[in-house]
Amino acid sequence: MNQSPRHFHLLQVALCGGAIATAATLTLFGPGLSRSVRAALQDSPKTILDEAWQIVNSEYVDGTFNQKDWQAVRQSLLGKNYTSREEAYTALRKSLEQLEDPYTRFMDPKQYQALNSQTSGELSGVGIRLELNEKTKILTVVEPIENSPALKAGIQAGDRILAINGKLTKGMSVEDASNLIRGDVGTKVTLRIDRDTKSAFDIPLQRARIELPTVRYSLRQEGQKRIGYIRLNEFSAHAPQQMRRAIQDLTGQKVDAFVLDLRSNPGGLLQASIDISRMWMDSGSIVRTVNRKGENEQLAANRTALTKLPLAVLVDGNSASSSEILTGALKDNGRATVVGSQTFGKALVQSVHSLSDGSGLAVTIAHYYTPDGTDISQKGITPDIKIDLSDSQRQKLASNPKLIGTKDDPQYLRALNVLEAEFAKVKQPTAAQRQSRNNCLIPGLTCRSNVQ
Repeated sequence: MNQSPRHFHLLQVALCGGAIATAATLTLFGPGLSRSVRAALQDSPKTILDEAWQIVNSEYVDGTFNQKDWQAVRQSLLGKNYTSREEAYTALRKSLEQLEDPYTRFMDPKQYQALNSQTSGELSGVGIRLELNEKTKILTVVEPIENSPALKAGIQAGDRILAINGKLTKGMSVEDASNLIRGDVGTKVTLRIDRDTKSAFDIPLQRARIELPTVRYSLRQEGQKRIGYIRLNEFSAHAPQQMRRAIQDLTGQKVDAFVLDLRSNPGGLLQASIDISRMWMDSGSIVRTVNRKGENEQLAANRTALTKLPLAVLVDGNSASSSEILTGALKDNGRATVVGSQTFGKALVQSVHSLSDGSGLAVTIAHYYTPDGTDISQKGITPDIKIDLSDSQRQKLASNPKLIGTKDDPQYLRALNVLEAEFAKVKQPTAAQRQSRNNCLIPGLTCRSNVQ
């Protein structure tokens, strides 16, 4: 994308939450610089400073820049000499702090690359989740990811990794091990595995591009009802297609209702939240955004809902941004009952730009409001059914994640009670209606009943 970001439709550059995605390239150097100054900047760390300054100058949601003289900030940045890029990075971060906006921030190349991997919902590696076993202090496989080289090679949950490319893992952190295992697509890595059923052995693996699962789902038989439980961890680029598969698969299994778990979901891509909202809503507003010029953009459902079955949504204090967009849309439109704790309260939208040295800049470009016009900034969304977990309950779920989304999970249990109450409100068909529906199964008989 070579055109100026300011001409983009909001969804092409927007993100919400702790995760961010690449937005666009940018123009270099503003007007008023002489040719000699431009030439000097091209080979200087000041290149990045000027690129970043221009983006903020043209896009930042607050045209007063938090009552700061943004032109003076530029003069200060470009008026200094820097001995390294790191020194320039530090100066840029300090300048951005003047905006008092934690979401407008600079990322060095490593941070920017990590963020892109996060929001793309992909990574280059072998596809295993690791943990450091609390008792043995040995790196252990939690699970191999679906369709990954690790799964295809037969790596199993519980396998202990003794070495990576011959380097012993004793005393190694999960992060250090992950950095060794990840690498460019097509390259190879060898893991030495210790498994209870056999002596230690080596497994050679070829790294591949792996789609990370952000949606997990299962069918729960709760009394007489079949509940489709879906947990969404993040709004990555792959989240919509994974959500679509989950809804369709569970619908095919004849569920009676859904529980959508957005707890501890920090957000992600704005477009993903819109796409997923449309899977649950046939009509109604989803969100309204306002940029620094006061221009409004209304985003709405488009009659593409995949289900109309009863829905309960679980949230907590770590449900933020894109999670709050989806929650607000479902709540304000009466599509779902929201259960849990007050949400985080982040009502800002960012765009992210790649800078010329591989670093990146996230800039707040808009404020958003729920369909009812509510500003949730620093307030969050109040659930329809408010139920906070005690410290002991949180600790119990954190220490045993398998209990999340079960009857040992108080918020999930309350969601089941809500759905049960909704089932009770549904008027049962009369004997005549049931007979009419049965007649529809008789070959040759014309059916006019609307009972479904």
